[in-house]
Amino acid sequence: MKVLVPVKRVIDYNVKVRVKADGSGVDLANVKMSMNPFDEIAVEEAIRLKEKGVASEIIVVSIGVKQAQETLRTALAMGADRAILIEASSDVHQDIEPLAVAKLLAGVVKAEEPGLVLTGKQAIDNDMNATGQMLSALLGWAQATYASELAVEGDSATVTREVDGGLQTIKVKLPAVITVDLRLNEPRYASLPNIMKAKKKPLEEKTAADYGVDVTPRLTVIKTTEPAGRKAGIKVASVDELIAKLKDEAGVI
Repeated sequence: MKVLVPVKRVIDYNVKVRVKADGSGVDLANVKMSMNPFDEIAVEEAIRLKEKGVASEIIVVSIGVKQAQETLRTALAMGADRAILIEASSDVHQDIEPLAVAKLLAGVVKAEEPGLVLTGKQAIDNDMNATGQMLSALLGWAQATYASELAVEGDSATVTREVDGGLQTIKVKLPAVITVDLRLNEPRYASLPNIMKAKKKPLEEKTAADYGVDVTPRLTVIKTTEPAGRKAGIKVASVDELIAKLKDEAGVI
């Protein structure tokens, strides 16, 4: 069974994001970029499925700018077999919207015919949390979101997913789209020999036009601002004073 794993190039989670002075977006100049952490977990899970003999091939795909090759090479160094880069923009500041991404991924799925699509539940740059669900709808496949545990047996997958009320376990028929959450696994580090081998693994380059998809943005960012700074806290001398402030000043009691 082939497993397809979409991965996105985002600002590294350790970097403090800076907003441009004119408020037109996020400043990406000299900023470290890396693989979206949720997608990294999806790659790790695909590798574990291959190690168990469930998956026969792991294909990673990234949609965006040419620089996303670095992200794909990271996934290949972790253990993916081959990669596909769909260059949908030449501007690093243009974020391809979830619907366009889902349509492009649907095109890849039809060409590659995987038995399972594993993807992160969301990207940490826009937090849309929509691509996996849209892809499932376009393909007419079963979906399971926010997976914290995954077991694939035969033609079905059992997924434990995190919901507001706790944990929910569902069973879906393959092929399916599964989006993964943080607690599914801990991604491995790519070893130096595997990083060297990744340079020789196949990386196919495509364009959005190859799949007949229009990636023109449907949304317009009017303004980007930084979150308001937190006000300084205060110390109280007693429990009575704390209760009084919560009641009279904060209005939470």
